Amino acid sequence: MQSKAKTVDEYISSLPDDRAEIIAATRNEIVKNLPEGFEETMQYGMISYVVPHKLYPAGYHTNPNDALPFISLASQKNHIALYHMAVYAGPLHDWFVNEWKKLTDKKLDMGKACIRFKKPDDVPIKLIGKLSTKMTPAQWIKAYETARKSNLKK
Repeated sequence: MQSKAKTVDEYISSLPDDRAEIIAATRNEIVKNLPEGFEETMQYGMISYVVPHKLYPAGYHTNPNDALPFISLASQKNHIALYHMAVYAGPLHDWFVNEWKKLTDKKLDMGKACIRFKKPDDVPIKLIGKLSTKMTPAQWIKAYETARKSNLKK
């Protein structure tokens, strides 16, 4: 369910109350903890935190006009989704899985880049905040470029 909202506030206000509350709380935790240099925007119909073109002019390889995505947060039809590219690309995958296991006995519902939470109460806001601190824009650019080179060799 891709939103047509132009701003983050418009996106949140378009959600049902229970979803708006958890998305806003998660957004606040990300913003509070995200290293300087990332920018909040709407990208691909989701709240997104990106490396802006002023820091990474090459942009995202699938569409260089788009800023390099890092984290996205969305209310989907059947779940709340957190897309974290450094969990997907590898550098933070093991850390997140291990921290999740310490936090809960619940099964982690995770795809390649998507971490899904069925209910608002399942969203580990503080863990997402900790995850948000783990990489600066420069570190993400380096990890992204390393992953891209590795994938191009395959």
